[in-house]
Amino acid sequence: MKITRVEAIYLRQPEVRFQCDSGQDALIVRVETDAGITGIGEVDSSPMAVKGAIDGPFSHTTACGLAEIVVGEDPFETEKIWHKMYRANVYGGRRGAAFHAMSGIDIALWDIKGRALGVPVWKLLGGGFHKRIRCYASSLFGATPQATGELASRFRDQGFSAVKFGWDPMGQDEQTDIALVREARRGLGDGADLLIDAGLVWDSKTALQRANAFAEYDIFWLEEPLRPDDYEGYRRLAEATPIRIAAGEEESGRQSFLDLMDRGRIDVVQVDLTRCGGFTEAMKIAALAWDRGLPVANHGFTTYINVTAALHWLNSIPNALICEFVTEEETNLREQITKQKLRANEGYLDIPQEPGLGIDIDEEAIQRYRAA
Repeated sequence: MKITRVEAIYLRQPEVRFQCDSGQDALIVRVETDAGITGIGEVDSSPMAVKGAIDGPFSHTTACGLAEIVVGEDPFETEKIWHKMYRANVYGGRRGAAFHAMSGIDIALWDIKGRALGVPVWKLLGGGFHKRIRCYASSLFGATPQATGELASRFRDQGFSAVKFGWDPMGQDEQTDIALVREARRGLGDGADLLIDAGLVWDSKTALQRANAFAEYDIFWLEEPLRPDDYEGYRRLAEATPIRIAAGEEESGRQSFLDLMDRGRIDVVQVDLTRCGGFTEAMKIAALAWDRGLPVANHGFTTYINVTAALHWLNSIPNALICEFVTEEETNLREQITKQKLRANEGYLDIPQEPGLGIDIDEEAIQRYRAA
């Protein structure tokens, strides 16, 4: 079997709001083979930058479009292909969007392998730790503390035992920050886990002050309170508070995660399969976290392709903590572009059992949302 084509497809909603909701557009990767088997992947990044990294022509031996690198290869040779992409992409792809582009291709290759062999990806990865995984409802904060509390109550009534709120309007001032968390806890009630995503808004001193204030509301973790490169700030914060500090969605590749774990001393390692290098690299990152006694969780705020990939990965590692499941109500793209729709049942997601990823794109929706 040989790879014959790699297609980077940019999808976009007719209206994109000015907010931190990466589910309003999507970059889907489709890899075709001469055996008639097609795999799909996704990249949550700057979509057109990723598309350029995939579609671009050969410039020189360390700067080459990824499609040109992988066409003609055997899709089963995922480790070899990963290193070939990295070497031919090393100028632009050691970090960031061009590295993210490798992730989408790698996910699609594992999808091809699973489809060809008739087994789910998690089985290829040697997994089988779970039949289902607890998930948390993941949403942006409401526009006000009161609106946030109403959202929390709604998610609780839907059966979720864990709920996360993040980003704006967190970070405006101390009073608003505390009110957002207070009302979220009030709406969620006791006995359920409340997760807070600060959205990169503070320095380490302010983050510690907020962590101390939020402790009254028994939060499960405090996510990304600092800018991604502030490893020293993360270390000071993590060592000063008993609240779990979670981070990692901004990282790409195991070297970045080593800095976050060893220098930043975080408590929960968050890995986005569509940014970190795909399954091939995510397994290595999880192993490094396991060696350090750290739990891992996925990051995934885009489509059900991302979440499905994460479920396969979380089922293949011993230190999976919980799965992110987006419930952001303003986004409709994720409900349209795949034939299968994921649904939580009493706060859990079932592990996919179909060959490959076990999810398929809806061609009509692809045509409807495809951006020129």
